Amino acid sequence: MSMEEVNSELSRAKKTLNSAKLLLDNDYYEDAISRSYYAVLHAAKAVLILEGISTSSHRAVRRLFGQHIIKTGKIDVKYGKIFNMEQDNRVKADYDAMYFVEYADAQECWGDAKEFLEVIDQHIMKYGKKI
Repeated sequence: MSMEEVNSELSRAKKTLNSAKLLLDNDYYEDAISRSYYAVLHAAKAVLILEGISTSSHRAVRRLFGQHIIKTGKIDVKYGKIFNMEQDNRVKADYDAMYFVEYADAQECWGDAKEFLEVIDQHIMKYGKKI
């Protein structure tokens, strides 16, 4: 585990969030939801790497983020709920052709992802210096 890996995941999260915003602004709402989730996923992976935890699947990231970051109080439970909601929405947006998405839905996902990244970024800035 290194800060290089942490920063790489965090950089990917930020780029993906920017992609989500471009998709949102151009009326690709399902894709914006999907990219918002991936921004959250990469941010969660960054904080897990900071903890010395590697993951190999989306399910593992979700479970380990909850177990090692949320349940221990390192980050507020609100962000565990955001992670879960983002993943659930992504699955519907990617695989359910009958899932109808309006601008407000995609905007909420993007806004939650943006807030999630800000909190993770602050956490990493605060605790990453100890590595």
